[in-house]
Amino acid sequence: MTIAPDDAQQGASHVYRAMRELVQSMDDSLPGKFEITKEGIVHDMTSPGGPHEVTAAHISRRLERTMPDELLAHNGTPDVEDAPEGIMRHPDVMVIAWDDLNVEGSIDPHTLIAAIEVVSRSNPDNDWVTKMRDYPLIGVPVYAVFDPRTGTGAVLTDIHPTPDGPRYATRKDFVYGEDVTIADWTIATDGLPRYPPPGQ
Repeated sequence: MTIAPDDAQQGASHVYRAMRELVQSMDDSLPGKFEITKEGIVHDMTSPGGPHEVTAAHISRRLERTMPDELLAHNGTPDVEDAPEGIMRHPDVMVIAWDDLNVEGSIDPHTLIAAIEVVSRSNPDNDWVTKMRDYPLIGVPVYAVFDPRTGTGAVLTDIHPTPDGPRYATRKDFVYGEDVTIADWTIATDGLPRYPPPGQ
């Protein structure tokens, strides 16, 4: 992971625009995934594959079996972006209405019903720390984390104000094998893959 420094002397919008242009210029030429946080550019250099992608696909399919037709559990592009906050994220799965997905450019985070992340083996703090801070800040009401390293996860809800900014007030932890409720829908977590031990 590489984090580009944030120059506090410059206006946040100017800095964000510069980072956004840099991400766009690198997106097709370098492997991995780029996102923008308050700290700068996050580059997860390992392209997701194997258990990460299979987990995201299982979650998407299981959710869509329970949701009404006007919603989907989308695991493709585009990004979710709040330019005034200087944040651009790319959830592994986003629960959203078809109408809200049918826009040009980035998705407004306030239209998401939930953001779901599968923890990256190479950069777990991006999912467990910075996204746990960023998603309530940009108004995503439900954030679910699935961790193939440990076979555990958590669902975070109930955004409330704190001295450090909006945060989730409620956290429900789960272990693989238990049912988990994300927003209004409950899915099974049995059969989700785990990352193999390091070196295998």
